[in-house]
Amino acid sequence: MSKIKLAYATPSEWTETVLADFDRFLLDHAAAEKKASGMAVSMLSHYPDRVELVEAMADLAVEEMSHYREVVKVIHSRNKITAKDDKDPYVNEFRKALRKGSDDYFLDRLLIGGIIEARGAERFGLIAEALEPGQLKKFYTSITRSEQRHEGLMVDLALLYFEQAEVLNRLQELIDIEAGIVAALPLRAALH
Repeated sequence: MSKIKLAYATPSEWTETVLADFDRFLLDHAAAEKKASGMAVSMLSHYPDRVELVEAMADLAVEEMSHYREVVKVIHSRNKITAKDDKDPYVNEFRKALRKGSDDYFLDRLLIGGIIEARGAERFGLIAEALEPGQLKKFYTSITRSEQRHEGLMVDLALLYFEQAEVLNRLQELIDIEAGIVAALPLRAALH
């Protein structure tokens, strides 16, 4: 169940753009999973005293790397190879919203992570709906559910470490910032 209600819905033109160059999308998807795993490792490394977070991020890192492995198998089955990671303009722009100060920064990392997972869930769901029945459709349906769990995990962790009112207020601010970023970005065959 989604805990984050995005303020901007991805237009159908995005799905059309992805389907028109699905191989490029797969390469970006693989890179996104690898980066998500790295983000989880970074979180558990920076906050070793937060036992619940360390355990959750260790599980998340493994799950995201498992998704990476599955996407790589799809890429290889299409006689393609992975490529050097490109910078993600969405994530780079969104990271500018991170506040300074240890507690503010920690809360923002959790909530931005949750919103990125929510956007991934929305977009993977659009891909799953658009694909013909088969293994690829099943894969993207499964990935969608997984991203929804991750989104909830990040919000739950924020609520574990911070007051509910603070979490919900900052979450709404970040949802609004994210909506503006997504609306302004050009459509491309990429997750973001």
